[in-house]
Amino acid sequence: MTSTIEPGVRAGTELAYLTGFGNEHHSEAVPGALPVGRNSPQRAPLGLYAEQHSATAFTEPRAHNRRSWVYRIRPSAAHPPFHPIEHPTLRSAPVTDGLPDPNRMRWDPVPFPGEPADFVDGLYTIGATGNVLQRAGIGIHVYRADRSMTGRCFADADGELLLVPELGGLMVHTEYGRLRVEPGEIAVIGRGVRFRVDLLGDRARGYVCENYGQPFTLPELGPIGANGLANPRDFQYPVAAFEDREATVEVVQKFGGRLWAAEYDHSPLDVVAWHGNHAAYKYDTARFNVMGTVSYDHPDPSIYTVLTSPSELSGQANADFVVFAPRWLVGEDTFRPPWYHRNVMSEFMGLVKGVYDAKAEGFVPGGASLHNMWSAHGPDAATYATASTQELVPQKIDDTLAFMFETRWPVVTTDFAASAAHRQPGYDEVWRGIRREFTG
Repeated sequence: MTSTIEPGVRAGTELAYLTGFGNEHHSEAVPGALPVGRNSPQRAPLGLYAEQHSATAFTEPRAHNRRSWVYRIRPSAAHPPFHPIEHPTLRSAPVTDGLPDPNRMRWDPVPFPGEPADFVDGLYTIGATGNVLQRAGIGIHVYRADRSMTGRCFADADGELLLVPELGGLMVHTEYGRLRVEPGEIAVIGRGVRFRVDLLGDRARGYVCENYGQPFTLPELGPIGANGLANPRDFQYPVAAFEDREATVEVVQKFGGRLWAAEYDHSPLDVVAWHGNHAAYKYDTARFNVMGTVSYDHPDPSIYTVLTSPSELSGQANADFVVFAPRWLVGEDTFRPPWYHRNVMSEFMGLVKGVYDAKAEGFVPGGASLHNMWSAHGPDAATYATASTQELVPQKIDDTLAFMFETRWPVVTTDFAASAAHRQPGYDEVWRGIRREFTG
C-alpha cells in the first residue's frame, strides 16, 4: 500500500490496518521498500536506512521479545542534543510531592487548561506507582487537548502508553503509520515510539496508563479455553505511512520522569517500511467477548481483563486493563453489582460513557475514582437498596463503558490532584446511608 501522511488529517479519513495481537507484521508504503531475505543489507532499498527498535532485551525469550525493523529516510541518530523542559502537571513515580493515602477518592472530569493545549501540553497526572527508573509500576494521567500537535512529536522512553479516549476522536500519527481512535476504542503506543496527535473535533479528553513495566499482553485464558475475552484477531496495527518533510519539528521525549526536547530539521515520522511486533495498535472494546456467571454470584472483575502487564510475581500484575462493557446479568439469588470488598491490588476507575452499575450517581463520564490497596469499597447505598430487593429477571447492562487500571502497587496521588477543586470532598458519604439490617 502506497501512502504518505499529510498534516492535519481530519474526520472522515478511512484507514487500513494489519490485524492480530503481537503478530510479525510487515508493511511498506512504497513497493520494494522492504528488503527480502535479510534485515540489514549493505544498502537498504530506495536509499533508506535500516534501523532496529528493540523494546525488550536481545536475549529475552522469543515469546516475550518485542522488536521491529524500520526502513526510514534518515536514521533516528540524526538529531541535535535534547534539553530539559518543564511541565507543570506531569509527574512520574516515585511521586515525591504526594502522599500514599488510604482514603477513597473520586474526581469530577479534569477541567480543560485555560490556554490552548495539545496532547502533551494537557497531560495531567493523577498518581503513580513503583519507580520509573526501575521499570516497575505505572503512571495514571488524563489528557486534555483543544488543538492538534503542529510541528511537534512525542515519544515516551519511560513506558508504553495506553490511551482511553472519553471525549473526541484522535488521529495518532506514529512512526509505523496512523491509528484513528474514537471513544469506545483504545490505543497502545509502544515504548519509545514517536507519534503526533491530531484532533478529529474541537476538543479531546481521555485517560492514559503509562506502563513502566513489562509490555501489555493478552491474559492467559486458563479454564475458559482457547477463545474469549479480547480476541487476538481484533487488535489492529497501522500500515506503513510516512512524512518526507524538511522543516523544524520539536521532538519531545519523556525520559527518567522528565521531559526533554530537541529541534529536528525534519519529521521523524519518516518510516517508509517496517516489519516486526513492536509498534502501536488499537482495539475496539465493543468486540470484547464478555464472560460472566449463568448461575449465581458476580464473578471477580479479573474476568473482564483486556490486557495485562505481568510482574515477577505470578498473578500479581504490574498493571491490568479491565473493561466493564455492555453485558447481560442473569445470576439467580445473586447480588448482581460488584460486591463489597477490600483488595490487595489498587484500583483506578474511569467512565467513558453511561452509568456504572455500582454507583447510582456522582461517577460521571470523564471522572475517576481511586481505591488504593485495602481500602474498603463497593456499591453505594442507593445501589445496594435497589440491587438487594429487585426482581431478578434477566437484565441488560447497556450503553455504558467503564474501565479500570489495576496494579499491585499502592498509588501515590500528586499534590495537585489530591487538592484539586474537581475532587469530590464528600465521596465517603455515598456509603453513609447503608443501614444496619442485622436480625440475629
